[in-house]
Amino acid sequence: MIEKLYSKYFQKSKSFLYPILGIRKNSLFPPINTYLGVKNLIEVEDIRLICIFKEDETEAFKNFEDSMLLTNPLFQEKIKNSENTLYVFNLEVYQKDWANFIMGKYSKLSSTVKKAIKSFYGENSAEYKYIQTYLYPEKFFEEYSKLLDMDVETLKNTGELCNPFDMEKETLEISLENLEILK
Repeated sequence: MIEKLYSKYFQKSKSFLYPILGIRKNSLFPPINTYLGVKNLIEVEDIRLICIFKEDETEAFKNFEDSMLLTNPLFQEKIKNSENTLYVFNLEVYQKDWANFIMGKYSKLSSTVKKAIKSFYGENSAEYKYIQTYLYPEKFFEEYSKLLDMDVETLKNTGELCNPFDMEKETLEISLENLEILK
């Protein structure tokens, strides 16, 4: 049960799509951030997840990179820029889930994706308590109606308890100089 609403924006791609990659949340190497596109390079319609990792030459990171990133069945390409490395994952096999994600219909994500999200966060984590309300809103309409001081029917008609992603915040902007290097 949640006590209050989570009001800050959170990176939706990191919360709902990154878990598909099968990388554990408590990994030694979490991404700096994740995105749905790179301005003037990768469009949201391309169905790609871009994960940025800090440039790291350690043996431990190289092992992580080999076992979790480069050999991931969804891995498409690695792009280095001056400070970080972008790892691009092709999520076309999750096209229906991508469409639901884009429309903010998190409750319509497939059971496969919902399981990956649950596994990523851990069933008893504080984060999953919130995420669970977004994945299974029908179980939480009453609770949210009290927190929002609004009619349950209004929430049911809306159908979702989490706002859609913000295109601006989910699109990576790279300087023109770095963009030319990437191209």
